[in-house]
Amino acid sequence: MASAFDYAPAPESRSVVDIAPSYGLFIDGEFTEAADGKVFKTVSPSTEEVLSEIAQAGEADVDRAVKAARKAFEKWSALPGSERAKYLFRIARIIQERSRELAVLETLDNGKPIRETRDADLPLVAAHFFYYAGWADKLDYAGFGRRTTDGRSGAGPRPLGVAGQVIPWNFPLLMLAWKIAPALATGNTVVLKPAETTPLSALFFADICRQAGLPKGVVNILPGYGDSGAALVAHPDVNKVAFTGSTAVGKEIARTVAGTRKKVTLELGGKGANIVFDDAPIDQAVEGIVTGIFFNQGQVCCAGSRLVVQESIQDELLDSLKRRLSTLRLGDPLDKNTDIGAINSAEQLARITSLVEQGEAEGAERWSPSCELPSSGYWFAPTLFTNVTQAHTVARDEIFGPVLSVLTFRTPEEAVAKANNTQYGLSAGIWTEKGSRILAVASKAARGRGVGQHVQQVRPDLAVRRLQGVGLRPRGRSPRPGGVPRPVEPGGRAINEHS
Repeated sequence: MASAFDYAPAPESRSVVDIAPSYGLFIDGEFTEAADGKVFKTVSPSTEEVLSEIAQAGEADVDRAVKAARKAFEKWSALPGSERAKYLFRIARIIQERSRELAVLETLDNGKPIRETRDADLPLVAAHFFYYAGWADKLDYAGFGRRTTDGRSGAGPRPLGVAGQVIPWNFPLLMLAWKIAPALATGNTVVLKPAETTPLSALFFADICRQAGLPKGVVNILPGYGDSGAALVAHPDVNKVAFTGSTAVGKEIARTVAGTRKKVTLELGGKGANIVFDDAPIDQAVEGIVTGIFFNQGQVCCAGSRLVVQESIQDELLDSLKRRLSTLRLGDPLDKNTDIGAINSAEQLARITSLVEQGEAEGAERWSPSCELPSSGYWFAPTLFTNVTQAHTVARDEIFGPVLSVLTFRTPEEAVAKANNTQYGLSAGIWTEKGSRILAVASKAARGRGVGQHVQQVRPDLAVRRLQGVGLRPRGRSPRPGGVPRPVEPGGRAINEHS
C-alpha cells in the first residue's frame, strides 16, 4: 500500500523451521498413519504452496485416541497438582525456546503477519502454560470445597476425564494453548482436533509434548475435517467438549451433547461494535478501530466489525480513518513490515467476497485504499462500508474478514440500541472522554463486556463458566437435571436463543 515512508523488505528467514513432507496423527505419544490411510494437504495462504501432507483422522482414529486418553487419565489425574505443574512449566519453557520457529511456522500455515505471531501469539501461548502451571497445585484453595482441620484438602475439585477439543484456524497455536493448558492443569487428558487448514503448529506441539516428557496419551492430536470433529464430540467416552468456531457448528454440537452428561464450552461468532462519541479522542479511537477490525485480517471472533459513530463527527472520523488505512502495508506475511497478511483459505476468501458484493448490491457504499494485491495467494484489501443500515447484511452477519461497517447515531440511547441489535455476543468498545458515560453505556450494552479508555465491565457469571470450561466439577455437586449445563456463549446468552 501507499505509505508516507519507504520500507525496505525485512523478511523473516524460513530456514528456522523444518517442515517434513508428511505428518501422521499423534495418538498415545506416537505419530501414526490414519486407519483408512487418508491424507490431505496443507497450503500456505500467501503463496498457495503445498507445505506438507497430513494424515486425516477418521472415526476409528478418534476411538483410538479417546481410548488412549482414557487410559492415560487414570495416572495423570492421580498425580499431585505440583507434579502436573512441572510438565506444564516444561512445555512453556520449550515453547519460549522454540518461539521463533513456531512463529514462522504459524505465519506460513495461517497467513497472518509475522509481527503478530512473533509479538502476540507466541508470548501468549507460553503465558497460558505458565499461568495454568501456577494454578495446578492451588485448586484446593480456590474455594471449590472444604478443607480439613489440619490444612489439607478435603472435598476439593476433581477432574472430569477426557476433554474433546475442536479449535479454529484463526489462532491455531493460541487456541490450542487456551484449551489444552487448563485441561492438563486440572487433571484431564485431551484429544484435540485442529482446523484442517492449519494443522502444522498442533503437530509441532505434539513434538513439544514428547520433548517435555509428557506421559503418553495425555495429549492426542487428530488433524482432519468436520467429520473428525463430529466423531470426537459424539464419542461416548468423552466427558468434556470445548469448541471455538462458527455459531452454526456450535448449535449442532449443543444438539449432539444434549441429554448426555458431557460438559460443554462454546465460543462462537461475534459482531463487535465500537461506539465513538463526539468527545472521543479521534486519533486514539482510530487506532483502536483499526486494531479491532484489521488485526489478523479481521479473522477474530471478537473483532470490532461495526463502527457506531456519533453523527456530528462522522466525516472527521472517517477522514482520519481512511488516512490511517492508506498507511497499512499488505503483502508477504513473513515481512516484518507487513500489517495485513493473507486470508486463511480460498473458501474463506470466497465467503468474504460474496458478503461484500451483497453489501454493495444492497446499497452500502464500499471504500478501500489504493492497494496492489499479490498475484498468488488469498488476499482481500481492508474495506469500509458507509451508508449502512441495520438491515444490511454487512451489519448483521459475521464476515470474518477485514471489513468494517459504519453506522451513525445521535443519542446514547440510539447508540446502545444499535450496538445491541445483533444476534452475536462477545465484545464492545466505548470511546469518550467521560468516565461516567463509559460506565453508563457499558452497563446497558448486552455484549458481555464493554471496554472504553481502559474501563471494563465483566459479567460475574463469566468466572463460574471459566472454571467449568477448564473441566472441573466441585466434588459432591451433581450435574443439573437433563445432563449438560445450559450451553452459553461468552456473551452470556443461551445458545438456542439466537442463530
